[in-house]
Amino acid sequence: MISFIGITNNDHVETYISISDIDFSTFKWFWVDFNQPTNEESQHLVDTFHFHPLAIEDCVHRLQRPKLDYYDNHTFFVTHIVREQEGEILKEELNYFIGDNFIVTFHLSQSDEVDEVWNRILFQENKEQWDSFYVFHQILDKTVDNYFPVIYKIEDNLDKIEGNTHRKSMNLLMHELFATRNMLLNLLHTINPMRDLLYRMLNSHHLSGVTDRKEYFSDIYDHLLKLSDIIMSDRELTADIRDNYLSVNSHQTNNVMKVLTIITSIFAPLTFIVGIYGMNFEHMPELTWKYGYFITLGLMAMIGISMYVWFKKKGWFN
Repeated sequence: MISFIGITNNDHVETYISISDIDFSTFKWFWVDFNQPTNEESQHLVDTFHFHPLAIEDCVHRLQRPKLDYYDNHTFFVTHIVREQEGEILKEELNYFIGDNFIVTFHLSQSDEVDEVWNRILFQENKEQWDSFYVFHQILDKTVDNYFPVIYKIEDNLDKIEGNTHRKSMNLLMHELFATRNMLLNLLHTINPMRDLLYRMLNSHHLSGVTDRKEYFSDIYDHLLKLSDIIMSDRELTADIRDNYLSVNSHQTNNVMKVLTIITSIFAPLTFIVGIYGMNFEHMPELTWKYGYFITLGLMAMIGISMYVWFKKKGWFN
């Protein structure tokens, strides 16, 4: 679907759902939104706006890295929208073509950020401050703001994993932990390029619309720096949790092996005695003693108790 909104030279707002017969020269500036366009609608990028073929190719082939490219009569931007759905990070492209008096947005999935800014333009009375880069800033700011809930949800899940509030097994906790690390890495592959994109925009001499609103775009850049730091901190936390769980698991295994070693050590001399008297030699005088059986059992019990007391004094049971 293609939507059009424009401010005429008489400061009137006009909207259209088709751009085939619009005279763009009658508008101070305009915004065209390609929302999940068909192939026929996407052809307007070529036939109506005559954008550069490389920029159009980046639009229709997802998923490009966040970037900007300069062309003769417009600048092309690639940004990422992030959603969390059923424990997975979903990323979609939101592309911009920005010229002196126009902005064209192109996205292959529904964008709440675009819808919110679009409705704000329609219902806001004072539209004198609105232009292409103002719209660009509003959408980009909302896009970055929507990264925070995704990361905060991951942090809440990390707290549950660290405290094991649901008393899950070690294997299940490790599975959730590695899934969380994968989500953080996936987010990092979006946020770091977005941060680099903002840095390039702020230091560009070709984007007067950004220079005029440098403090506003700098605020978005600061948010991306904060997000990057949070993700790196969370990844370090997942590594610490993983190491702690492995240490606990190793400690439990060592305790089990220690108990088994103690039991084996106690029963080794007893097994030796049993082995001797289990031999069927003819001349074994002890076998004919009246109290030989009870003496042997007593000796075995005394050896077992003595070894237990000795191990306990050595601290093997602590």
